[in-house]
Amino acid sequence: MTKLKSIYPLYLNNVAQQPNADLTVTDKFTGEVAFRVAQADAATIDAAIAGAVEAAGPMARMASYERQAVLTHCVTRFTERFDELAYALCVEAGKPIKDSEGEVGRLIDTFRIAAEESVRTTGEVQSLDISARAKGYQGIWKRVPIGPCSFISPFNFPLNLAAHKIAPALAVGCPFVMKPASRTPLGAIIIGEVLAETDLPKGAFSILPASRDGADLFTTDDRLKLLSFTGSPDVGWDLKARCGKKKVVLELGGNAAVIVDADADLDDALERIIFGAFYQSGQSCIGVQRIIIHANIYDRFRDMLVARTKTLVVGDPKQRDTFIGPMIHVKEATRLETWIDEAVAAGGTLLCGGNREGAMLAATLLEAVPADTRIVTEEAFGPVAVLSRFTDFNAALTEVNASKFGLQAGVFTRDLFKMFDAWDHLDVGGVVINDVPSYRVDNMPYGGVKDSGLGREGVRFAMEDMTEIRNLVIRRP
Repeated sequence: MTKLKSIYPLYLNNVAQQPNADLTVTDKFTGEVAFRVAQADAATIDAAIAGAVEAAGPMARMASYERQAVLTHCVTRFTERFDELAYALCVEAGKPIKDSEGEVGRLIDTFRIAAEESVRTTGEVQSLDISARAKGYQGIWKRVPIGPCSFISPFNFPLNLAAHKIAPALAVGCPFVMKPASRTPLGAIIIGEVLAETDLPKGAFSILPASRDGADLFTTDDRLKLLSFTGSPDVGWDLKARCGKKKVVLELGGNAAVIVDADADLDDALERIIFGAFYQSGQSCIGVQRIIIHANIYDRFRDMLVARTKTLVVGDPKQRDTFIGPMIHVKEATRLETWIDEAVAAGGTLLCGGNREGAMLAATLLEAVPADTRIVTEEAFGPVAVLSRFTDFNAALTEVNASKFGLQAGVFTRDLFKMFDAWDHLDVGGVVINDVPSYRVDNMPYGGVKDSGLGREGVRFAMEDMTEIRNLVIRRP
């Protein structure tokens, strides 16, 4: 079995520092302290931002092949440390080991994509002689690094969502300071260990676990030119309001819906929806929360879903047959248990699950839940999904849109016209056909509308946010 160290540092201006070991991180299954991590104070964060400012020039002057070499080194080292990364993720997040291995694979994919994109930053030659007054003028524009960036990453994908900020920044030459989630900081710290092996300019990166109260500089400091935040909507929009002049990218929450039309392959849809609803205990912003099923197949597919849900193995995430492990904290499991009870009290029917033991919440399906209950309107962020039925496809699209969120949606249909109707009319950042909204590939544009966020991730699209266009105008007298 892979062993973890008992104490981990923070990274300040590329260098490991151990000022304390104040942050305790628990094994989310046992509840025992697994390791301790150094925690940054305001002075450390200030020094990191100052270091990033000093590094902005040297980072911008790095050649494309030099940035690519750093990213390629990361791919190599993450591959070599694959088992360690997966085990650390399993412990700190309570993520089943097979899912943890999948996330390490995505970490590697994200850095590999960034390595490829790092030598593809392009611009454009533009004709300016659109009228007589511009005769003899020509334009050229290119992209340049925006400067020091601030990154705040969440607990549920502590490797891959950190990678979606760090890798694009390295690809374009932006120094950064990162605050990983306090409940799951180890993945980012290990990324820091690998980056410290490279020849990045001093101040190119700092990875600083910090309390939420002590991390205000990540948001408010004007020396930072971009904030990229992934987390809850309430926190994200509050941070945006306090960001001042800097650019902001927000990847927030959702209560994602999937439509199952009458012509769907139900056996295929079953396995994908079970995955989408209950993968990593439903703790995904694109986890399936609303399942909208055509009336002609509703009873059959509901029974299939219930039967399959009851077979899911719940338990120790370190065991390879475990599908559902603990939620991140007993408080979150208790919150969601309360929402389930509210839905039943309001007239909903509990089809399976609903029981909790500590941080373990059983996979839960409900039907006939009133549309104004929290389990429908808010982000559950746990292993719960609500079933409803439709007869008219346009009405199903309207039901999907009847949400303050708009991250992704899924549609199981064989009808080409319905596919395009969904793409045209669903008010979301992405529509996934014949799969769940929980599906993501790390090079695609990813993000939401409405309360689900602002801007797009996906390596190439994040690189665009982390650069500014600089124009050159040439006059030929």
